[in-house]
Amino acid sequence: MHEPALNEEPVRWKRRLAAEANNRAWALSERLSRTAAEDEEMLHAAHAAMYFWAQVGDGGNKAHAAQLLAHVHAALGQAEAARSYLAQSAPAFSGEAAQPWERALAQVVAAHVAAVSGDGAAHAAAYGLAVKQIAALEDAQDREILKASLRVVPVPR
Repeated sequence: MHEPALNEEPVRWKRRLAAEANNRAWALSERLSRTAAEDEEMLHAAHAAMYFWAQVGDGGNKAHAAQLLAHVHAALGQAEAARSYLAQSAPAFSGEAAQPWERALAQVVAAHVAAVSGDGAAHAAAYGLAVKQIAALEDAQDREILKASLRVVPVPR
């Protein structure tokens, strides 16, 4: 046996657990209504994704996990935590290095955080950008995925 093979197995499991927790949290966050138990599961899943990505992920994985936590905390009405996680994730998705879908999702989450924070101007601005950027995405599947996330964000007045 060679040593690296022994160390690769835990990394593979942690990546799998991170992805599963991430996907579950996003799926729950896209529901228009959840039970209290589902809210708790969504929060635990988002934190589990962050926990595992912090161990085995790259900077992008960690930024996406922070973005998920911002979205989840916003969904739960926890503005302070949502703003904190948004601040951690925002730099990764604001530059030209970010993919168009990542920039659009960043606007969705920013709109959600602004809405729960009571910042009407930022909410309206981010929401408008999100709608515009989602519409401009070339991939129909990407558009539908992001529309599912935007659907839970309050529409600005």
